[in-house]
Amino acid sequence: MQNTAIIGAGPYGLSIAAHFRSRGIPFRIFGRPMDSWRAHMPKGMFLKSDGFASNISDPAERFTLGSFCAGQGIEYSDTGIPVRLDTFTKYGLAFQERMVPELEDKQVISIERSSQGYFLKLDTGESMTARNVVLAVGITHFDYVPENLRQLPEEFLFHSSRHHDVEQFRGREVVVIGGGSSALDWAALLHEAGANVQLVARQAALKFHGKLSGQQRSLWERIQRPQTGLGPGWRSSFYANAPAAFHRLPDSLRLEIVRKTLGPSGGWFVKDTVMNHVPQLLGHTVESGAVKERKVHLRLRAQDGAEREIRADHVIAATGYRVDLGRLTFVSSEIRSKLTTLAGTPVLSSTCESSVPGLYFVGIAAANSFGPVMRFAFGADFTARTVTRALAKSLARKAELVPVETAVGAAK
Repeated sequence: MQNTAIIGAGPYGLSIAAHFRSRGIPFRIFGRPMDSWRAHMPKGMFLKSDGFASNISDPAERFTLGSFCAGQGIEYSDTGIPVRLDTFTKYGLAFQERMVPELEDKQVISIERSSQGYFLKLDTGESMTARNVVLAVGITHFDYVPENLRQLPEEFLFHSSRHHDVEQFRGREVVVIGGGSSALDWAALLHEAGANVQLVARQAALKFHGKLSGQQRSLWERIQRPQTGLGPGWRSSFYANAPAAFHRLPDSLRLEIVRKTLGPSGGWFVKDTVMNHVPQLLGHTVESGAVKERKVHLRLRAQDGAEREIRADHVIAATGYRVDLGRLTFVSSEIRSKLTTLAGTPVLSSTCESSVPGLYFVGIAAANSFGPVMRFAFGADFTARTVTRALAKSLARKAELVPVETAVGAAK
């Protein structure tokens, strides 16, 4: 029986596996490497995170994105040069090959409780047991589409995470719904691909992150607004660098911070394209949608109550993600029913363990426990070190409990 099964092979799953490997913790890890990035984000996009904040966690802190780019001859800077999606994906695949060669490109199709911990079935027909399970499933299970649009056929409506290639929309009329990073990325890339794109957002104005200068900042500037993996400022510094302290805050305060912090905004590198080339209907909410004569008709309502209708060949719902444990259908209903939740997300201990012993949640599902940093790759380092310490201690305690005569017999 394996000590731990890690499900998911994105930045969080790979980071945890690399740390387990360095500490000699037995594990198996399952999933398609970097799947969210390879198949669920549009080709040509850039990461909103700066280079220094886009590392996958190497226990020795040597195989960084910067070192990878240097070895590949790829232009890189800690700040000031946006990280291309394909660069980050290649880095993730190289990290997996070097740091987590035991990754199994298999899917876990069911998890149930057993007398030994957990019983897992794989899509290959294999089954296994594990004392612990780490769910590092990322965002793709939690894509959110507003209720009033879900009745539209899939050929006309899809969530922004459901397509990867923008070229298929060349010459087509496309409406992008949303005002956050995904919406603005899609709008810019669709325009560049030759689509007739229009942006609809509830916000009265769009927001964009400012470009960080690659120049050395003065001591006073660094004191006033320290640079962090979540942007400049002391609040961002707390959220980025002290998730363990964030975990100790009252529930209501944590939820409020996660809800309000780092709201919808785009990267500085798409601002000119969106603002100068993409028609926008801001301050508008989609009331309903219907397909008529092979066109999507969207009925919109403005903030002043005025209504209007627009048409398109396709609608992209760049409407974000909402953690819903009911979407994790491969986890048995018995396990899900026993999870203590807060605002629909699992309540986690200081080690990322849920109320069901031995079941750990990381990444976006842990945001309400450890803060907004869990929505970014930057949070993988804290998570990997935290979970690794917890399981290393657990293994040490179990070793101490082995009777002397049993240990001697095993040695013989």
